[in-house]
Amino acid sequence: MLDNKVVLITGAAHRIGATTARTLHADGMNLILHYRSSDEAAKALRDELLAQRPDSVLILKADLHETKALPELIKTAAAKWGQLDVLINNASSFYTTEIGHVSEDQWDDLMGSNLKAPFFLSQAAAPYLKAQSGCIVNIVDIHAERPLKTFPVYSMAKAGLVMMTKSLACELGPDIRVNAVAPGAILWPEHLDDDGKEKIISRTFLKRTGSPTDIATAILYLIRDGKYMTGQTLTVDGGRSLNA
Repeated sequence: MLDNKVVLITGAAHRIGATTARTLHADGMNLILHYRSSDEAAKALRDELLAQRPDSVLILKADLHETKALPELIKTAAAKWGQLDVLINNASSFYTTEIGHVSEDQWDDLMGSNLKAPFFLSQAAAPYLKAQSGCIVNIVDIHAERPLKTFPVYSMAKAGLVMMTKSLACELGPDIRVNAVAPGAILWPEHLDDDGKEKIISRTFLKRTGSPTDIATAILYLIRDGKYMTGQTLTVDGGRSLNA
């Protein structure tokens, strides 16, 4: 159990972030749940978890593109219970950027949410994490290794996040472990039709999709059990990335 350990999860109101919050909370952790615009979902998740364990969840609203504000976000998160043990960089933008039509705003948005914000959050969190011998978990993507057609900027940003994981493991060790989880087919993007879904499933060795719980339990492993792991990416994709 991770009783009284404190974790900050970015992009925690929905999908993998929310499932991760429930999983870590069930293991005893106190949560700082970041969100940008999903007020109702964030408050509902907070209330759900507080009903299970009082004084165990704080929600913080912030735009992670506002880089100068990120140290204050970390400071506020650490001040709630006087410590910060884990940072999970989960928040992410994801949409197509076809070559010939990519705008600078799209570049800045995708690089900002998937790479720049995680770096500056990690930098700001490092002193607090060091005091607790804590860790960072970055949510990357199997397409950091094999680019996704029509998603070049997203794929490059996630590739950068994989290298950031390795670089920060080097820079922040031995006090702070830094690892990543790379999801495969977990939750379908809105643009994908049934034929596209079947094609992806057919390329997995397990012939099925995974679930957000599969990612959440991988994150829990890296926090609680993977004590001799740093600079690594744990791929959770049913074997898809091995099927060329």
